[in-house]
Amino acid sequence: MRILFVADVIGSPGRKVAKALLQLIRQESDADLIVLNGENSAGGFGITPEVYAELRGLGVDVVTTGNHVWDKRETPALLEKEERLLRPANYPPGNAGRGVVTVTINSTRVAVLNLQGRVFMPPIDDPFRAADRLLEELEGSADVVVVDFHAEATSEKQALGHYLDGRVSAVVGTHTHVQTADERILPKGTAYITDLGLTGSLGGIIGMKAEISIQRQLLQTRGERLQPADSELHLQGAIVTVDVETGKARSIERLSVPYARSLTGVFGKL
Repeated sequence: MRILFVADVIGSPGRKVAKALLQLIRQESDADLIVLNGENSAGGFGITPEVYAELRGLGVDVVTTGNHVWDKRETPALLEKEERLLRPANYPPGNAGRGVVTVTINSTRVAVLNLQGRVFMPPIDDPFRAADRLLEELEGSADVVVVDFHAEATSEKQALGHYLDGRVSAVVGTHTHVQTADERILPKGTAYITDLGLTGSLGGIIGMKAEISIQRQLLQTRGERLQPADSELHLQGAIVTVDVETGKARSIERLSVPYARSLTGVFGKL
């Protein structure tokens, strides 16, 4: 089984590049499942029912999120309605939605877990123990388990990767919007990358207009609201190949595909 993980989609520029490239990448990579982080997909902050429907219409199987999932007031109701829209599972009990979903692809049961870190992030429940609990609940009901870990600190992401090594098929990091070059298979068979990057503008600052971000650094006040940038559009992420008999990862390939490749083919096959 081949799983395509798509990095955080940043506003309408990110949705534009996803619309142009997603099906090409799926076709040329023979991806069986698409997991996309959509927490920044509506104006750069949060997700709306309309944007969720747009992403699903592009062939996305599961949409994960993170700390910005609560930014739009209509999202809690959407989380309750749509089981394939996840929020981090380690938010305290009583919050809307769920942090795990199991989908069946060609008779293989794939569980997607969404967790959020705590280092340099809002204080929430322990993602390590939440993962333990979820894996215990999933025992016998999933053939493949993958994790989107939405976290700031590299050390925390690496720690969860090693903590879950051999117990899940993949741990992919999101949130920082800067793609890391440390994709690998961990010793016990789990595919890992610290951060998938972003789907949107590489010409801005973590996907946002550079001039606004620079002013914030200079003035040390919030000033103008951050807005998605629209130059140097890329779709970033990774493709993980999993042995469905063992649940172990066979390979992980990092992706950073320019928008212009929608005209020529992603991997030079078209």
